[in-house]
Amino acid sequence: MNGAVAVLSMGLAPYNLMDRALNRELISGLEWAQRQGARAVILRSSLRHFSAGADLGAMVADADNSDILDWGLVETLRAFDEHPAPVIASIRGACLGGGFELALACDLIVASEAAKIGSVEVTVGLHPLMGAVQRLTQRAGAARAKEMALLGRRYPASALERWNVINFVVADENLDSATMVIAQELAHGPSIAHAATKRLVSIAVNEGLAAADNAMAEIQRPIFRSADFRAAVRSYRDNGIGMAEFEGR
Repeated sequence: MNGAVAVLSMGLAPYNLMDRALNRELISGLEWAQRQGARAVILRSSLRHFSAGADLGAMVADADNSDILDWGLVETLRAFDEHPAPVIASIRGACLGGGFELALACDLIVASEAAKIGSVEVTVGLHPLMGAVQRLTQRAGAARAKEMALLGRRYPASALERWNVINFVVADENLDSATMVIAQELAHGPSIAHAATKRLVSIAVNEGLAAADNAMAEIQRPIFRSADFRAAVRSYRDNGIGMAEFEGR
């Protein structure tokens, strides 16, 4: 923990290859962050690369027994989506295949300038198995999603920033500090409102605009009951805009 920011560091040498065990560890890490009362979460790598994708050896072994990859992929996606605090992926080095899909499951993505990112599954006869097709379609549109999945190329972070796939590109040496600045900004914000934002975006993406409109009143109810909202209104009246301090309750 760094204050109210939980830092989850993947260190599965040499390349943080995705498998069933890593998916379980990621879910456990998010559960730990919630128990700690984290108001923002950073997902990073302690290695040179964020993740080079799936453990293909383990995948082939599992495929010999079943044509369904039982690695809890949807459960991992759901854990990130339903986690109440904002989750930021901090990307350095290679972020490919399943590693890229893991980053796409986060709320925000910060990448270093030298990062190489892509859906490369086609090079081993696959397509993205953990939601990248649909998430890239949402973020960058159908044409770019097809391009990335069908061609299997690696892209510079700057290109994916232009395509609205990632949020921020920073100098390599500033990745950790820049990610932490953003995470601290989120952690010092109105956590109940942040959780409501995440929930509303999820409904809009998965169920459509009308469903999100219909859900707004119920989702916003806890915001109006929150101490942060009432304290911020008082601060606005007394001190002007932007001076409120939030406690996450």
